[in-house]
Amino acid sequence: MSARDQAIAARAAMPALMRAGTQGRVAALNRMADALVVREAEILAANALDVAAAAAAMAAGKLSSALAARLDLSRSKLAVLADGIRAIAAMDEPIGRKLRHTEVASGMDLRLETTPIGVLLIIFESRPDALPQLAALALRAGDALVLKGGAEASRSNAILHEVLCDALAPDLPRDALQLVRTREEVGELLALDDVIDLVIPRGSNALVRAIQSNTRIPVLGHADGVCHVFVDVDADQDMARRIVTDAKKDYPAACNAMETLLVHRALVTAGHLPSLLSALDGVELFAHPEQTVELGLPAAPSLHHEYGDLAATVAIVDDVAAAIAHIRRWGSAHTDAIVTANAATADRFIADVDSACVFWNASTRFADGYRFGLGGEVGVSTARLHARGPVGVDGLLTSRWVLQGSGQTVTMTRTGEVAYTHRPLP
Repeated sequence: MSARDQAIAARAAMPALMRAGTQGRVAALNRMADALVVREAEILAANALDVAAAAAAMAAGKLSSALAARLDLSRSKLAVLADGIRAIAAMDEPIGRKLRHTEVASGMDLRLETTPIGVLLIIFESRPDALPQLAALALRAGDALVLKGGAEASRSNAILHEVLCDALAPDLPRDALQLVRTREEVGELLALDDVIDLVIPRGSNALVRAIQSNTRIPVLGHADGVCHVFVDVDADQDMARRIVTDAKKDYPAACNAMETLLVHRALVTAGHLPSLLSALDGVELFAHPEQTVELGLPAAPSLHHEYGDLAATVAIVDDVAAAIAHIRRWGSAHTDAIVTANAATADRFIADVDSACVFWNASTRFADGYRFGLGGEVGVSTARLHARGPVGVDGLLTSRWVLQGSGQTVTMTRTGEVAYTHRPLP
């Protein structure tokens, strides 16, 4: 099928997703989770081929280390994915949840309720473990899904798609989960504003911006992950070192990894900076361009820079107000954290840092749908409209009004035969 035909098939599958009801969707999700474990040998064999090809491409300078680092699957990763899908299946039914209930007039019942968005197009780079998460979240929300993964994970994505589609029957239609294979198909899909309702890009700044510039379909996502950790004068130094180490070194390619460390000037004056920076042993450090002499480090390429690797910017700020100003000027509104024992300082930071995720005494790496208890995420949104932060099932729903009357007409309200009551109902 062409990319358009695949998208049309996905849309045609939506009524069957709704008819399956809670029981059908939950049963299919649990089968998907089981299949990841039962068919792990097939999945890992395909993934090994992708990993080997990526290593060769990286050696030849044709693939970045950041993309290669996200490719690897393992038994433990598949087990975590299966657990995440089961957690999504165990959620309360998200579709048809009442948001508002009103008696418009006697005998007229009006409900505002949650409903699926429709057909989602999710484009993601590398990370094949994203595919099962994306599929589970979309199907739980009743959305059909068109997926495009990176070429570097083509074998892994193909077997994962096959495994998950095989598990959908008999409750859900296979057409609800589509996988397109070539880069050329992406351009065709981005033109399908008559078929696709939402595009969610997961990947590099360049990928997200290219998609935003080449489609009329609404786009949900973030272009940058320029995350900060501010170590305040009142921070416990051992805690600060743990958080900074985790935020940068746990998974430096992740969008929620720390890219800039902000340090209160009083800590520098007190001689704590060397100990704090020791937490970043093995990380290539750069300085605020105006502080290269003071820090003894080369200048950062930019104060709004996402390294996606074992590298970070260090900047000294005079106080919490300066840290907030720096983040608002140079951050990407993704995830920013403060380390402090001073509750008043933390409250000010939380109130004034206008990011999708704002943390106090915790690593930025916690900005994740699975860690938030969402069962997974389709991505992290820094948008101001609709979902923000890690986007789980709730972010894949919209709403609709359902009105049930008993023969009333607008004309009858004008003549006084029907009187509006607008009475809230439980």
